[in-house]
Amino acid sequence: MKHRTLMGITSNTARGLVVMLIGFVGLAGTGWAESKEIVSSLTLEETVDAALRENPQLRSMRAKWEAMTERPVQERTLPNPMLQYSAMDMIKDGNWPDTQEKRVMVLQEFPWFGKLGLRGKVATKEAEAIQREYEAMQREVIMMVKESYFDLYGVQRTIAITRAEEDVLKRMEQVAETRLATGQTPEQDVLKAQAEITMLKQKLLEFEQQENALKAKLNQLVNRRADSPLGLAVTEPQQGFDTGTEQLFSLAEQNRPEIKGAQAQIERNQAERELMKKAFFPDYRLGVEYRNVGVDFSNFSRGDDMLMFTVGLDLPIWRTKYNAGVREADKMIESSQAGLEAVEKQTSFDVQDASFKLLTARRTFDLYKLSLIPQAEARFEASEAGYRTGKVEFLDLLESERFLLNARVMAAMAEGNVGMQLARLERAVGTDLKPSTIPQGESK
Repeated sequence: MKHRTLMGITSNTARGLVVMLIGFVGLAGTGWAESKEIVSSLTLEETVDAALRENPQLRSMRAKWEAMTERPVQERTLPNPMLQYSAMDMIKDGNWPDTQEKRVMVLQEFPWFGKLGLRGKVATKEAEAIQREYEAMQREVIMMVKESYFDLYGVQRTIAITRAEEDVLKRMEQVAETRLATGQTPEQDVLKAQAEITMLKQKLLEFEQQENALKAKLNQLVNRRADSPLGLAVTEPQQGFDTGTEQLFSLAEQNRPEIKGAQAQIERNQAERELMKKAFFPDYRLGVEYRNVGVDFSNFSRGDDMLMFTVGLDLPIWRTKYNAGVREADKMIESSQAGLEAVEKQTSFDVQDASFKLLTARRTFDLYKLSLIPQAEARFEASEAGYRTGKVEFLDLLESERFLLNARVMAAMAEGNVGMQLARLERAVGTDLKPSTIPQGESK
């Protein structure tokens, strides 16, 4: 015989968001049924999209990256030419500006061949390094969103299970009262059932506190007030695929932003070294000057027009400084190469650790779902039937009910943990993982 019970209705006046959980709970047969929600659903995809769009740290880093992309064109551009005007006259009879000589000069500085291109390359690689930092922050935010989402998923399922369990305990109380009325059981059985219901309500308060904290965390990640309403997490964790670490290592080498960033830093330092080597060559300046000599403004007589070309060179005589610059660039290359090696080793550890934890989480969930819960249900059914016939004490029935509740709660939390561990694996490899992207087969 199955009974339907309204499990819970909550509302928030800020948006009128209604979250309603409806479940079916039976005491005969299995005694349990999956909860079914009628809610404003909160999907994982829309939550991640909102975080990528609204997270303030991500917006700040993106603006910094976009600002850095404007640097290369500045570095590749020649410095502004200089326009110079001068006039000259004798000190004794000078009457400025009615001087006898006028000069107008335009002077342009040119870096040595290849310097501008190398400066632009250095700036381009610096911008790419910032881009990889932005992508790494993206992956970090995505991981935090998914972790909080699936943690919330597990807690909300646990709340639904706990609320349904209260109905089961009330039916157990009714059975005990019926047997008490016929003198088949002592009053203590009824009191024990009532005390168990009170303890269950206390557990429910703890779970609701966890739910509130997780919603506040998700709101923070999507740049909303902590008390903004959120619906029921309805996206289930991905199931049905195994992880092959060799293929995951390959994915991480191709996609991990930290590896790409370290590679960009090496290329940046290499371009810096080439630029330092070119510091031994002089920059040069080319100019053209127009000069008019002998002009007389008193009688408007025009003087002689002359045109002069000028060439100037830097004198890079402080070679000790330039040698030090080359040695500095060499050490920066050595440092960035060691940094790349460290990132690669950290990535391999992250992939190995996350893939094994995901495998363990999936096996744990399967153990609860396929073995522990069926065993607990069978035990509860046997205890209930025995109590009705007087063959089992109420404490045994209560213990079997607690065991089944704990098994279901552990299964709900384990299912959420599968999603959390998958999020950490995706962070380790630097990309979203679908069943089609994760190889089939046993984990190595």
